[in-house]
Amino acid sequence: MAKKKQENYLDYVPAISDKHTWSVEGDKVTIHMEHRGFYAWIAQKFFSRPRISHIDLDKHGSFIFRQINGERTVGELAELMKAEFGAEAEPLYDRLVKYMQILHNNGFICYVKKGA
Repeated sequence: MAKKKQENYLDYVPAISDKHTWSVEGDKVTIHMEHRGFYAWIAQKFFSRPRISHIDLDKHGSFIFRQINGERTVGELAELMKAEFGAEAEPLYDRLVKYMQILHNNGFICYVKKGA
């Protein structure tokens, strides 16, 4: 029985999702997330929840988000972050992988195949 080839997270190619809009002011990125659906409507009507949440990214997150273009791998993004922030970005790979997972889980990015 052959071993299954293990995927390397650094080879993933992220792309910004079309589900949400975002804006840049200075060096900061703000993601605008619209709350849709029945439960969101109830929360808006009865609990005064906003229809759109504005999520401000920190300087590291803003830098990485602006570098995502659907062609660079997570490994290439790590090298860009290392060049920009140096030792301040450490622990680089652990931090970046967790950040990319959070972006993906919230629907802010999706993964595309290299060369797609």
